[in-house]
Amino acid sequence: MTIQDIYLIKAPTARSREIADRVEGFVRDIVIPFERDPRCTSHGPSAELVNELRAAAAAAGVMTPHILDDGSHLTQRETAAVLQRSGLSPLGPVAVNTAAPDEGNMFLLGKVATASQRERFLEPLVQGRVRSAFFMTEPAAEDGAGSDPSMLKTRAIRTPGGWSISGRKAFITGADGAGVGIVMARTGTGDAVEATMFLVHLPHPRVRIERVLDTIDSSMPGGHSIVMIDALEVPDEDVLGGPGEGLRYAQVRLAPARLSHCMRWHGGAVRAQGIATAYALQRKAFGKPLVDHEGVGFMLSENLIDLRQAALMIEWCADALDGGSQASVESSMAKVAVSEALYRVADRCVQVMGGTGVSADTIVAQIFREVRAFRIYDGPTEVHKWSLARYIKRQARPAE
Repeated sequence: MTIQDIYLIKAPTARSREIADRVEGFVRDIVIPFERDPRCTSHGPSAELVNELRAAAAAAGVMTPHILDDGSHLTQRETAAVLQRSGLSPLGPVAVNTAAPDEGNMFLLGKVATASQRERFLEPLVQGRVRSAFFMTEPAAEDGAGSDPSMLKTRAIRTPGGWSISGRKAFITGADGAGVGIVMARTGTGDAVEATMFLVHLPHPRVRIERVLDTIDSSMPGGHSIVMIDALEVPDEDVLGGPGEGLRYAQVRLAPARLSHCMRWHGGAVRAQGIATAYALQRKAFGKPLVDHEGVGFMLSENLIDLRQAALMIEWCADALDGGSQASVESSMAKVAVSEALYRVADRCVQVMGGTGVSADTIVAQIFREVRAFRIYDGPTEVHKWSLARYIKRQARPAE
């Protein structure tokens, strides 16, 4: 087994190997030089830079590589190999159109949308002509929905031929500059938790960005916004999946979206490990290369173990999804294990590189910040553990 075999998520088929290799070549040769571009801002790459990168991806034949020309989707196991390679740069997923939230939104629309909705909302996303946002979470100060969707406050009220939506959303990734929105709103009466998803063309005068939050991560175009929705009119034809089906269809998106985060950031952690290893081989202290000092060599060794274990968790969960399971338990386990492992990897890489590790001289510091945020996105570790504890309780046999 080579070092690459340990670091990489395996591409299980000839087609996925070919696609993964092309994506990796594009990211390494074309995308990585843009990491120092001044258009990479604290709120993500600018629209101009995104368009430039996507034009290059289209010319190279790697735009939206996980969705084939006939509209079919690679298996989750195949997707894992492709998305990992796209994640070798924080700009990679944006460039080749495998980034969150677009990748998850495309998956959901492909499963649930009507033919008309796919033509109007999905096709522009697949072609990389627009970005999207998923409007679910809400301000904590207003007791809105965060990790608990039952706390959803945004409401949609029936009107002749459609719905009127009002509410306030928080931490909406990519809302600033998005062309497509999926809005989750409460449609039930009384205390019943009934939600519906609505498709919206953006920008829209009734969907106002109050501010873009300053966060530790900076890889997602448009950043993360607080958004006010004020009497937004949506026709019946733009309800996604039917009234009252929002929470059920959120589950369609949830497990694959958790896992694709793992895939992409596994690639970022592999990149950080490569940079830290090269540094430890070249840098000398006390008469020998850093890698020959136990403290440094052991950290790189622990990274190797974490990266392989994380890859195996990703592959295991992907197999469950490919087998037809909703994989809610598997994806919770994978999200916890992988996000925590990748954080340890990125943290050790910073430590190995010392002062250079905390500087902007390499991409390692950014990868550390992005992976730290990943431990919260798509459900904090603690929420997944709480959910898994409930699963254990349900499955436990009564004491004899």
